[in-house]
Amino acid sequence: MGRNYKQITLAERCQITQLHAAGCKIREIAAALDRAPSTISRELKRNGSRTKGYEPSYAQQQARARRWSGSRLERDQGLREAVLSRLAQGWSPEQVSGRLAREAGHRVISQESIYRFIYAQLARTKDYRWRHYLPRAKSKRGYESRRGGRAPEKETRG
Repeated sequence: MGRNYKQITLAERCQITQLHAAGCKIREIAAALDRAPSTISRELKRNGSRTKGYEPSYAQQQARARRWSGSRLERDQGLREAVLSRLAQGWSPEQVSGRLAREAGHRVISQESIYRFIYAQLARTKDYRWRHYLPRAKSKRGYESRRGGRAPEKETRG
């Protein structure tokens, strides 16, 4: 596990195609690209089409389509409106996620996703009105750190 993971580039996908077409084994392709053999194997299985085999442009499109495309509250407008309307009524994210789960019969969205969405909106838009959707109306997570130096010393009886 000494290697750091990085995405396979289009140029590397082209090399994989050439070496695979030349009849090289997966371990040889991996050594040429300085990648793990499992990465090459997964790339060939995951991004190859059934009719044409492995093509770099198709593989690049498939990989891009699988990447993260925003939080669920950013993508699903109906869910976002349901969550924000309840938060505006003074509900906490825990209450909102619990109520939505109870109404749907299964878990719809977690409270952590709601918190992340609101804090991301605060950071992205710099609009601090978003903080009023939170129970304590804080613009940052965690506790405030103590200002100043050391804590006051206790009196000792002598």
